[in-house]
Amino acid sequence: MTPPFRYADVRGARLAYNSTGTGSPVIWAHGMNSAAYTQESAGQFDWRPVSAEHRLIRYDARGHGRSSGGTDPLEYTWYELGQDLLGLIEAVQPPVGPRVDAMGSSMGSATILSAVLTRRDRFRRLVLCNPPTFWETRRPTNGVRMGSAQLVQDEGIAALAKLSVDVPASPALADGKRNITPIMCTREVLPAVFRGAAQTDLPPRDQLATIIQPTLILSWTGDPTHPVSSGEILAEALPNAELHVADTPTDHATWGQLAADFLR
Repeated sequence: MTPPFRYADVRGARLAYNSTGTGSPVIWAHGMNSAAYTQESAGQFDWRPVSAEHRLIRYDARGHGRSSGGTDPLEYTWYELGQDLLGLIEAVQPPVGPRVDAMGSSMGSATILSAVLTRRDRFRRLVLCNPPTFWETRRPTNGVRMGSAQLVQDEGIAALAKLSVDVPASPALADGKRNITPIMCTREVLPAVFRGAAQTDLPPRDQLATIIQPTLILSWTGDPTHPVSSGEILAEALPNAELHVADTPTDHATWGQLAADFLR
């Protein structure tokens, strides 16, 4: 049974969160248009090994799932989402103490990196799953994000959902429970989420190089939105990072235990 959600007022938004397990705190930041449990429900991740050893805090990002959010695209840039994460860490009950581990997927990975660059002292270890495009690979696809924003604004979320292809995003996800996950944003907010994503990026390499936290990067193959090259570049840029690439369901099935072992 999913534990009940609590709410924290953070920087003008009401963020929903819950927690499973006991032990040292780990916070999970989901991907864009998703929510706290959506990707796990689809079979993209299985964090039960983590919650078996830790207090795993899952939350809905601003404008996603149960959390509130506005219609200004700037609210959904990675920097601002990182500030939300820092605010949530301060607000969760019971308190998490001086340092947390953080796990994120795509937008959530970028959110974590942005938060760490602001408050390195608040984080112990990081797990970055399927990092998104950034730098050179991000700019060519921003037109798609802007087009998606306009489509939702003009015709609604159903029109966007019709464009989704019902195949796994990666060969590693071939055993997933579902290929197309529900969009966990409202029609009013989703255009701003897309437009915010189109105007955000990771900071330069020299800034990333200041992140000294031990970092596990988990990438899967065959997904142009989350290319393996993103994981490879981050593994080179971060001074204390290791990369694991999954191209089969068997490889992918190890991720939960890999994360749990890494966070010990």
